[in-house]
Amino acid sequence: MPQRLEEIITESLNRHRDEPCYWWEGTWRTGADLLELTADCEATLRDSGFGRGQRLVVMMKNCPMVLALSIAVWRLEGTFCPLNVAAGIPALKGTLELIEPAGAVVAPDVQDDVIAVLDEAGWPHAVCPPEGPLPAFKCRPGKPEDDDLAVIFATSGTTGAPKAVPLTHGNLIDNCKCLRNVVPALQEGRVFLTVLPNFHSFGYTVATILPLTMNARLAIVPAFLPPQPAMRAILEAPVDVTFAVPAIYAYLLMAVERGKFPKEGLARQKLLISGGDRLNPNLHEQALHLTGRDIMEGYGLTETSPVVTINRSYETHRSGSVGPFLDSYEHKLRTREGQDTQENEGVLWVRGPSVTRGYFRAPELTAERFEDGWFNTGDYVRIEDGFVRILDRVTDILIVGGFNVYPQEVEKVLAGHPAVQTAIVVGIPHDINGEVPKAYIQRKDGATVTERELIRYAKEHLAHFKAPRSIEFVDEFPLSGTGKILRRILRERAGKKSL
Repeated sequence: MPQRLEEIITESLNRHRDEPCYWWEGTWRTGADLLELTADCEATLRDSGFGRGQRLVVMMKNCPMVLALSIAVWRLEGTFCPLNVAAGIPALKGTLELIEPAGAVVAPDVQDDVIAVLDEAGWPHAVCPPEGPLPAFKCRPGKPEDDDLAVIFATSGTTGAPKAVPLTHGNLIDNCKCLRNVVPALQEGRVFLTVLPNFHSFGYTVATILPLTMNARLAIVPAFLPPQPAMRAILEAPVDVTFAVPAIYAYLLMAVERGKFPKEGLARQKLLISGGDRLNPNLHEQALHLTGRDIMEGYGLTETSPVVTINRSYETHRSGSVGPFLDSYEHKLRTREGQDTQENEGVLWVRGPSVTRGYFRAPELTAERFEDGWFNTGDYVRIEDGFVRILDRVTDILIVGGFNVYPQEVEKVLAGHPAVQTAIVVGIPHDINGEVPKAYIQRKDGATVTERELIRYAKEHLAHFKAPRSIEFVDEFPLSGTGKILRRILRERAGKKSL
C-alpha cells in the first residue's frame, strides 16, 4: 500500500521520542509530547463519530493543536481542512457548504459572527485551546470522500465562488521528498520557522508537514503580525530554515536596518526561501547589504502541493529566477492562445505526482485548468538553462503579501453597496506587500459615497488584505471595441499614480 503521512510522521516521532520536536512560547516540547497530544485528539475525534472519508474544518492560528489534529485526522482516515477565519462571512459560508465537514475545531478567540455561521448551519464545533485538550463534541454525518485525501485548501476562485483544492497523501509526500532530495540545506535537526498561516499551502506543507516528515524541528509562531514573537523565535529557538513570503522578509530587513533586530538572526540561517509572490529585486540587495545572506526564491501553487521550482543552494542560486523544476515534474509551454510552443517563453503547464487530480466537487472548474493530467498554472514564464523566471500572470489575480486576491470577489462586494454602479479592481505596486488592491468606482446617478465609507464597507465584508487600499471615482471606464472594460488601461493608470 502507498505510504501515508501519519505513518511517516509517527515513525519519525517514535524514533526520536525524547528529542526536541517543537518550540512553543519559549519552551521546547518533545516527540513524545506531540504523540501524547495526538493520541488524545484521535480518541476524542473517534468518540465524536469522526471517521473514514470525513472532513474536519480547523480554524486556528499556528499552534501545537494544528500538528496534533492533522495527524489524528489522518490516523482516522479523514481529511484536514484548515480555513482562514478572516476570509469573510460570505466566503466562509460558501466554503463550508462546499466541503460539508463532519465538524469544526475553532480557537477561543474566533469571532462571534463565525460561531454564528456554524450554529445557524448546524455544523458541530468545539472551541479548543492552542495546546488542547480537544473538548468532546458530536460530529455530523456527511458524504464520505476518498480516504487518501489528506488536506483540502479553500480559495475563492476567479469568479468569487468557493473553490477547494484537495491534495492526497501521495501529492504531499512527493512534494516533501522532492524538496529534501534537491535542497542540501534541508537536513535532520534543522529548526524551521512555522509562521506562515496553516490555511496557506506554502505555510502548511513546507513549514509544518515537511519538517515533521524528516525529523526536523518547528519553531511555532501563531502569526507574523505583530512581528516581535517571530523575531523572538528566530533568535531563541534558534531558527535556521525560513520559508516566508516577501512581505515578511521586508519587515525583518526593515527591523535590522532600524536596529530592532540583530542581523545575525538572518545571517546565520542555512536557508532563506521566499515564495507566494515575486520578490522585489531591491530585497536581494538589501538582504546582502544588511546581513550578507541573500534570499532565494521558489515558486508553486496550491494545486501543486505547492512547490514546482526552487533555487537549491546559494552556490547555484540565480537572482531573479525561481530556480529549476523539482525532479518529479514534467513541464511544457503553450502560447496564450493554447498552442504548444518550442520557444523558451510561454504559459507554463505541469504534470506530476505533486499535482492535484482536480478541484473538489467542481468538474467544470477542473475542465478549465486540467487536460490529460496536465495543469495550466496560468503563469507566463521564461526558461533559461533549466531556471524558470516568472514574467507575467495570465489571469488578473492580485497577490497581496503572498496571498491571492481575486478582483471579481472584491468587485462583487463593492457592487453590493447601494451607491455603487460598477466596480473594477486592479493591483498597484506596494513596497512591502508586492501589490495591493485599488478600486475604480462608477457611482449610481445621484448617489453619494466617500472613499473612506467604501473602504470601511469592504473591510466589513472581506478579509482586510482583500479590501482596496484606495478608491478612485470615475464617470466612465475605458472600453474596447466590443464594449469590454480595459483593465490594462486602468492598471497602467493606477501604476503611474502609485509612483
